[in-house]
Amino acid sequence: MALGGNAMTSSDGSARPEDQIGAIGAAMQPVADLVAAGHEVVLTHGNGPQVGNLLVKNELSASVVPPVPLDWCGAQTQATIGFVVTGALETALAQRGVRRPVAALVTRTLVDGDDPGFTKPTKPIGRYLSAEEAKVLTAHGEVWEDRGERGWRRVVASPEPREVLDADAARALMDAGYVVVCGGGGGIPTVREADGSTRGVEAVIDKDLSAAVLGRTLDVDVLVIATDVAHVAVGWGTDDQRDLGGISVAELRDLATAGEFASGSMGPKVEAACRFVEAGGSYAAICSLSDIASAAAGSAGTVVRP
Repeated sequence: MALGGNAMTSSDGSARPEDQIGAIGAAMQPVADLVAAGHEVVLTHGNGPQVGNLLVKNELSASVVPPVPLDWCGAQTQATIGFVVTGALETALAQRGVRRPVAALVTRTLVDGDDPGFTKPTKPIGRYLSAEEAKVLTAHGEVWEDRGERGWRRVVASPEPREVLDADAARALMDAGYVVVCGGGGGIPTVREADGSTRGVEAVIDKDLSAAVLGRTLDVDVLVIATDVAHVAVGWGTDDQRDLGGISVAELRDLATAGEFASGSMGPKVEAACRFVEAGGSYAAICSLSDIASAAAGSAGTVVRP
Protein backbone atom coordinates (compact mmCIF):
# COMPACT_ATOMS: atom_id res chain seq x y z
CA MET A 1 0.00 0.00 0.00
CA ALA A 2 1.42 3.36 -1.09
CA LEU A 3 0.07 6.30 0.91
CA GLY A 4 0.19 9.72 -0.75
CA GLY A 5 1.45 12.88 0.89
CA ASN A 6 -2.12 13.87 1.78
CA ALA A 7 -2.10 10.99 4.27
CA MET A 8 0.73 12.69 6.14
CA THR A 9 -0.62 16.23 6.46
CA SER A 10 -3.82 17.97 7.49
CA SER A 11 -6.62 18.65 4.99
CA ASP A 12 -5.26 22.14 4.26
CA GLY A 13 -1.76 20.79 3.60
CA SER A 14 -0.26 21.91 6.92
CA ALA A 15 2.72 19.80 7.98
CA ARG A 16 3.22 20.82 11.60
CA PRO A 17 4.14 17.83 13.80
CA GLU A 18 0.65 17.78 15.32
CA ASP A 19 -0.92 17.90 11.84
CA GLN A 20 1.16 14.95 10.68
CA ILE A 21 0.44 12.91 13.80
CA GLY A 22 -3.30 13.49 13.44
CA ALA A 23 -3.40 12.72 9.71
CA ILE A 24 -1.33 9.57 10.03
CA GLY A 25 -3.48 8.40 12.93
CA ALA A 26 -6.57 8.73 10.75
CA ALA A 27 -4.91 7.00 7.79
CA MET A 28 -3.95 4.00 9.91
CA GLN A 29 -7.58 3.20 10.80
CA PRO A 30 -8.46 1.46 7.49
CA VAL A 31 -5.00 -0.11 7.41
CA ALA A 32 -5.66 -1.61 10.84
CA ASP A 33 -8.98 -2.97 9.53
CA LEU A 34 -7.12 -4.83 6.79
CA VAL A 35 -4.56 -6.25 9.21
CA ALA A 36 -7.32 -7.25 11.64
CA ALA A 37 -9.08 -9.06 8.78
CA GLY A 38 -5.99 -11.22 8.31
CA HIS A 39 -4.26 -9.51 5.40
CA GLU A 40 -0.50 -9.21 5.25
CA VAL A 41 0.28 -5.53 4.66
CA VAL A 42 3.40 -3.68 3.56
CA LEU A 43 3.21 0.10 3.75
CA THR A 44 5.13 2.74 1.84
CA HIS A 45 4.50 6.47 1.77
CA GLY A 46 5.28 9.84 0.28
CA ASN A 47 7.50 12.39 2.00
CA GLY A 48 7.17 15.55 -0.11
CA PRO A 49 5.94 17.93 2.61
CA GLN A 50 8.49 16.64 5.10
CA VAL A 51 11.42 16.95 2.70
CA GLY A 52 10.08 20.38 1.75
CA ASN A 53 10.35 21.45 5.38
CA LEU A 54 13.95 20.25 5.55
CA LEU A 55 14.80 22.13 2.35
CA VAL A 56 13.47 25.36 3.83
CA LYS A 57 15.69 24.80 6.87
CA ASN A 58 18.61 24.21 4.48
CA GLU A 59 17.89 27.50 2.74
CA LEU A 60 17.58 29.52 5.92
CA SER A 61 20.79 28.15 7.43
CA ALA A 62 22.97 27.69 4.33
CA SER A 63 25.23 30.60 5.21
CA VAL A 64 25.89 29.07 8.64
CA VAL A 65 25.93 25.26 8.18
CA PRO A 66 26.20 23.10 5.02
CA PRO A 67 22.85 22.00 3.57
CA VAL A 68 21.75 18.44 4.28
CA PRO A 69 21.89 16.45 0.98
CA LEU A 70 18.72 14.93 -0.48
CA ASP A 71 19.67 11.34 0.35
CA TRP A 72 20.01 12.38 4.00
CA CYS A 73 16.67 14.20 3.77
CA GLY A 74 15.13 10.97 2.53
CA ALA A 75 16.64 8.93 5.35
CA GLN A 76 15.55 11.43 8.00
CA THR A 77 11.98 11.63 6.76
CA GLN A 78 11.71 7.85 6.35
CA ALA A 79 12.71 7.43 9.98
CA THR A 80 10.44 10.18 11.30
CA ILE A 81 7.36 9.14 9.33
CA GLY A 82 8.07 5.48 10.04
CA PHE A 83 8.21 6.19 13.76
CA VAL A 84 4.85 8.00 13.69
CA VAL A 85 3.20 5.40 11.43
CA THR A 86 4.43 2.56 13.65
CA GLY A 87 2.96 4.11 16.79
CA ALA A 88 -0.32 5.03 15.10
CA LEU A 89 -0.83 1.58 13.59
CA GLU A 90 0.03 -0.19 16.85
CA THR A 91 -2.56 1.97 18.61
CA ALA A 92 -5.22 1.29 15.96
CA LEU A 93 -4.55 -2.45 16.13
CA ALA A 94 -4.75 -2.44 19.94
CA GLN A 95 -8.15 -0.72 19.68
CA ARG A 96 -9.28 -3.74 17.65
CA GLY A 97 -7.81 -6.24 20.08
CA VAL A 98 -5.12 -7.28 17.59
CA ARG A 99 -1.56 -7.96 18.68
CA ARG A 100 0.68 -7.61 15.64
CA PRO A 101 4.20 -6.11 15.65
CA VAL A 102 4.97 -3.18 13.35
CA ALA A 103 8.46 -2.17 12.18
CA ALA A 104 9.80 0.70 10.08
CA LEU A 105 12.80 0.06 7.85
CA VAL A 106 15.08 2.77 6.46
CA THR A 107 15.26 1.67 2.83
CA ARG A 108 17.59 2.36 -0.10
CA THR A 109 16.55 2.20 -3.75
CA LEU A 110 19.10 1.55 -6.45
CA VAL A 111 19.17 3.91 -9.43
CA ASP A 112 21.41 4.08 -12.50
CA GLY A 113 24.36 6.41 -11.98
CA ASP A 114 24.31 7.08 -15.73
CA ASP A 115 20.69 8.25 -15.70
CA PRO A 116 20.55 11.40 -17.88
CA GLY A 117 18.92 13.30 -15.04
CA PHE A 118 22.23 13.45 -13.22
CA THR A 119 23.79 15.25 -16.18
CA LYS A 120 20.84 17.56 -16.79
CA PRO A 121 18.48 17.59 -13.79
CA THR A 122 14.92 18.69 -14.56
CA LYS A 123 12.76 17.79 -11.53
CA PRO A 124 11.83 21.01 -9.68
CA ILE A 125 11.66 20.78 -5.88
CA GLY A 126 11.18 23.19 -3.02
CA ARG A 127 10.16 26.81 -3.08
CA TYR A 128 11.17 29.76 -5.26
CA LEU A 129 14.00 32.00 -4.04
CA SER A 130 15.59 35.24 -5.12
CA ALA A 131 18.79 35.15 -7.18
CA GLU A 132 20.75 36.26 -4.11
CA GLU A 133 19.38 33.43 -1.96
CA ALA A 134 19.86 30.83 -4.71
CA LYS A 135 23.48 31.93 -5.15
CA VAL A 136 24.32 30.81 -1.59
CA LEU A 137 22.95 27.32 -2.28
CA THR A 138 24.57 27.11 -5.72
CA ALA A 139 27.88 27.65 -3.95
CA HIS A 140 27.19 24.42 -2.06
CA GLY A 141 26.87 22.51 -5.35
CA GLU A 142 23.10 22.63 -5.85
CA VAL A 143 21.58 23.32 -9.30
CA TRP A 144 19.13 26.24 -9.44
CA GLU A 145 17.33 27.64 -12.47
CA ASP A 146 15.97 31.09 -13.19
CA ARG A 147 12.20 30.66 -13.58
CA GLY A 148 11.44 34.26 -14.48
CA GLU A 149 9.11 36.41 -12.39
CA ARG A 150 8.60 33.73 -9.73
CA GLY A 151 12.32 33.56 -9.02
CA TRP A 152 14.84 30.73 -8.92
CA ARG A 153 14.02 27.08 -8.20
CA ARG A 154 16.15 24.06 -7.48
CA VAL A 155 16.16 21.17 -9.99
CA VAL A 156 17.36 17.62 -9.32
CA ALA A 157 17.47 14.24 -11.03
CA SER A 158 14.45 11.94 -10.80
CA PRO A 159 15.89 8.59 -11.94
CA GLU A 160 14.01 5.33 -12.48
CA PRO A 161 13.93 2.96 -9.49
CA ARG A 162 15.79 -0.23 -10.44
CA GLU A 163 15.95 -2.30 -7.25
CA VAL A 164 14.96 -2.01 -3.60
CA LEU A 165 18.26 -2.83 -1.92
CA ASP A 166 16.76 -3.65 1.47
CA ALA A 167 13.90 -5.85 0.23
CA ASP A 168 15.44 -8.94 1.86
CA ALA A 169 15.30 -7.23 5.25
CA ALA A 170 11.66 -6.30 4.65
CA ARG A 171 10.89 -9.90 3.67
CA ALA A 172 12.58 -11.24 6.83
CA LEU A 173 10.43 -8.93 8.97
CA MET A 174 7.30 -10.03 7.10
CA ASP A 175 8.22 -13.69 7.63
CA ALA A 176 8.58 -12.93 11.34
CA GLY A 177 5.00 -11.61 11.43
CA TYR A 178 5.63 -7.86 11.23
CA VAL A 179 3.62 -5.25 9.40
CA VAL A 180 6.44 -3.48 7.56
CA VAL A 181 6.77 0.22 6.75
CA CYS A 182 9.51 0.71 4.14
CA GLY A 183 10.54 2.46 0.94
CA GLY A 184 9.25 5.84 2.09
CA GLY A 185 9.58 8.65 -0.44
CA GLY A 186 10.54 6.10 -3.10
CA GLY A 187 13.56 5.03 -1.09
CA ILE A 188 16.90 6.71 -0.49
CA PRO A 189 18.41 7.19 -3.98
CA THR A 190 21.54 5.03 -4.16
CA VAL A 191 24.03 4.12 -6.89
CA ARG A 192 26.43 1.20 -7.06
CA GLU A 193 30.09 1.85 -7.79
CA ALA A 194 32.32 -0.31 -9.99
CA ASP A 195 33.82 -1.97 -6.90
CA GLY A 196 30.36 -3.00 -5.68
CA SER A 197 30.07 -0.38 -2.95
CA THR A 198 27.03 1.92 -2.75
CA ARG A 199 26.52 5.58 -1.99
CA GLY A 200 23.60 7.96 -1.72
CA VAL A 201 23.02 10.58 -4.40
CA GLU A 202 21.17 13.88 -4.77
CA ALA A 203 17.90 12.84 -6.43
CA VAL A 204 14.22 12.16 -5.80
CA ILE A 205 12.49 8.90 -6.75
CA ASP A 206 8.80 8.67 -7.53
CA LYS A 207 7.29 6.75 -4.62
CA ASP A 208 4.57 5.05 -6.67
CA LEU A 209 7.01 3.70 -9.26
CA SER A 210 9.21 2.48 -6.43
CA ALA A 211 6.19 0.87 -4.73
CA ALA A 212 5.56 -1.15 -7.90
CA VAL A 213 9.14 -2.44 -7.82
CA LEU A 214 8.92 -3.21 -4.10
CA GLY A 215 5.58 -4.98 -4.47
CA ARG A 216 6.74 -7.38 -7.14
CA THR A 217 10.05 -7.98 -5.35
CA LEU A 218 8.11 -9.05 -2.25
CA ASP A 219 5.64 -11.12 -4.32
CA VAL A 220 2.60 -9.24 -3.04
CA ASP A 221 -0.71 -9.82 -4.80
CA VAL A 222 -2.30 -6.37 -4.77
CA LEU A 223 -0.94 -2.82 -4.93
CA VAL A 224 -3.13 -0.06 -3.49
CA ILE A 225 -2.14 3.52 -4.28
CA ALA A 226 -4.06 5.83 -1.97
CA THR A 227 -4.34 9.48 -3.00
CA ASP A 228 -6.70 12.46 -2.69
CA VAL A 229 -9.23 11.41 -5.35
CA ALA A 230 -11.55 8.41 -5.48
CA HIS A 231 -10.75 7.40 -9.08
CA VAL A 232 -8.49 8.01 -12.02
CA ALA A 233 -10.45 10.19 -14.47
CA VAL A 234 -10.27 11.09 -18.14
CA GLY A 235 -11.12 14.60 -19.26
CA TRP A 236 -10.00 15.84 -15.86
CA GLY A 237 -11.40 19.25 -14.95
CA THR A 238 -13.68 19.44 -18.00
CA ASP A 239 -17.42 19.00 -18.50
CA ASP A 240 -16.62 15.61 -20.02
CA GLN A 241 -14.73 14.28 -17.00
CA ARG A 242 -15.33 10.56 -16.53
CA ASP A 243 -14.19 8.39 -13.64
CA LEU A 244 -12.62 5.04 -14.45
CA GLY A 245 -13.64 1.93 -12.54
CA GLY A 246 -12.37 -1.47 -13.64
CA ILE A 247 -9.96 -1.25 -16.57
CA SER A 248 -7.30 -3.36 -18.28
CA VAL A 249 -3.64 -2.41 -18.50
CA ALA A 250 -3.90 -2.11 -22.27
CA GLU A 251 -6.86 0.28 -22.07
CA LEU A 252 -5.19 2.40 -19.41
CA ARG A 253 -1.95 2.59 -21.37
CA ASP A 254 -3.86 3.74 -24.46
CA LEU A 255 -5.38 6.58 -22.42
CA ALA A 256 -1.97 7.50 -21.02
CA THR A 257 -0.50 7.60 -24.53
CA ALA A 258 -3.32 9.94 -25.53
CA GLY A 259 -2.13 12.38 -22.85
CA GLU A 260 -4.98 11.94 -20.36
CA PHE A 261 -2.84 11.88 -17.22
CA ALA A 262 -0.58 14.69 -16.02
CA SER A 263 3.07 13.75 -15.57
CA GLY A 264 3.31 15.56 -12.25
CA SER A 265 0.26 14.01 -10.60
CA MET A 266 -1.77 11.05 -11.87
CA GLY A 267 0.67 9.97 -14.58
CA PRO A 268 3.18 8.18 -12.29
CA LYS A 269 0.36 6.45 -10.38
CA VAL A 270 -1.10 5.09 -13.61
CA GLU A 271 2.33 3.98 -14.79
CA ALA A 272 3.06 2.28 -11.44
CA ALA A 273 -0.25 0.42 -11.50
CA CYS A 274 0.39 -0.80 -15.04
CA ARG A 275 3.95 -1.91 -14.29
CA PHE A 276 2.86 -3.81 -11.17
CA VAL A 277 0.20 -5.78 -13.04
CA GLU A 278 2.41 -6.36 -16.07
CA ALA A 279 5.06 -7.83 -13.76
CA GLY A 280 2.62 -10.41 -12.41
CA GLY A 281 0.52 -8.67 -9.76
CA SER A 282 -3.12 -9.72 -9.54
CA TYR A 283 -4.40 -6.15 -9.74
CA ALA A 284 -3.64 -2.60 -8.66
CA ALA A 285 -6.11 -0.03 -7.32
CA ILE A 286 -5.86 3.76 -7.25
CA CYS A 287 -8.28 5.18 -4.68
CA SER A 288 -8.98 7.69 -1.93
CA LEU A 289 -7.77 7.14 1.63
CA SER A 290 -11.31 6.41 2.78
CA ASP A 291 -11.66 3.60 0.23
CA ILE A 292 -8.46 1.70 1.09
CA ALA A 293 -10.14 -1.43 2.45
CA SER A 294 -12.65 -1.72 -0.41
CA ALA A 295 -9.95 -0.99 -3.00
CA ALA A 296 -7.77 -3.77 -1.57
CA ALA A 297 -10.71 -6.11 -2.21
CA GLY A 298 -11.01 -4.80 -5.77
CA SER A 299 -14.38 -3.12 -5.24
CA ALA A 300 -13.51 0.60 -5.10
CA GLY A 301 -11.35 3.09 -6.92
CA THR A 302 -9.83 2.50 -10.34
CA VAL A 303 -8.92 -1.20 -10.43
CA VAL A 304 -6.33 -2.16 -13.03
CA ARG A 305 -6.21 -5.79 -14.14
CA PRO A 306 -4.28 -7.73 -16.81
